Amino acid sequence: MSSDAMQVTSNLPWVEKYRPSKLCDLISHEEILQTINKFIDEDQFPHLLLYGPPGTGKTTTILACAKKLYTPQQFNSMVLELNASDDRGIGIVRGQILSFASTKTIYKSGFKLIILDEADAMTTDAQNALRRIIEKYTDNARFCIICNYLSKIIPALQSRCTKFRFGPLASLQILPRLEYVIKEENVTVTEDGKQALITLSGGDMRRVINVLQSTWLAFGCVNEVNVYSCVAHPLPIDIKNIINWLLNESYEFAYNKIQDLKTKKGLALQDILTEIQVFVNKIEFPDDILIDLIIKMAEIEKRVISGCNEAVQLNSLVATFQKPREMQIS
Repeated sequence: MSSDAMQVTSNLPWVEKYRPSKLCDLISHEEILQTINKFIDEDQFPHLLLYGPPGTGKTTTILACAKKLYTPQQFNSMVLELNASDDRGIGIVRGQILSFASTKTIYKSGFKLIILDEADAMTTDAQNALRRIIEKYTDNARFCIICNYLSKIIPALQSRCTKFRFGPLASLQILPRLEYVIKEENVTVTEDGKQALITLSGGDMRRVINVLQSTWLAFGCVNEVNVYSCVAHPLPIDIKNIINWLLNESYEFAYNKIQDLKTKKGLALQDILTEIQVFVNKIEFPDDILIDLIIKMAEIEKRVISGCNEAVQLNSLVATFQKPREMQIS
């Protein structure tokens, strides 16, 4: 590798630097990969619809397919990739996409590949215009539609594609890749740091690598406290303290302590609510108390997301625990 190429690689974010380029390098969804490999090997490649949460390998999978289907020389002329950042209204569908799909390949056999990433951002009119193009130019081109929310893709497009759902990655699937990046970059990581990365990721491989790099650059050591601090997420010990204040202390004391913790650590009330809900479900409350708590916390979270004042909603949260507090006292 030339010095210029090495410089470019070293400057890349780790999430791009370690993005798998071959289907065999992908770490999950074995059944989906086996099926897609069979499509390619038997020259029966259909239109695809890949959907699921972010960071689960949808875009990486189809780009790896494209690299298997085409040589580096063919790639630019045979693959059209459009993202949500590009204009993909009805004009682009009738212009750029129609033009690319309708022209014959310069090779005797094969088809072009059109990748529409984050397609749930496309307008309904654009999706309706696309369905006819998919049918008309199947001899020339194959479409791969990628989205996070299947419900935002019109049924007419869904029925024209073979659908694959990419679910969140399990901890055991994330860990080997995480350890590979840690080894390659010579990062100092503790076991609780790895666990914190996996817990906060929610099955999103991209987030794991991004938070790993951010924490390493910010603190020089990736441990639990640094990981949670980097993403401004409440530590488990903080949530335990908050639950203790809510259940065992006076209204004023609990409010002041939680407000002080939020200010010192820069925590968002929405993140605190999410973590409290997990802890509350582990406490053996009577059913009526537990149901009441969850319903009221859901209402508070809805108001926080709607943009209501956090100080007022924190008061509501402390008041929500009045019944369990009285139960503890009695």
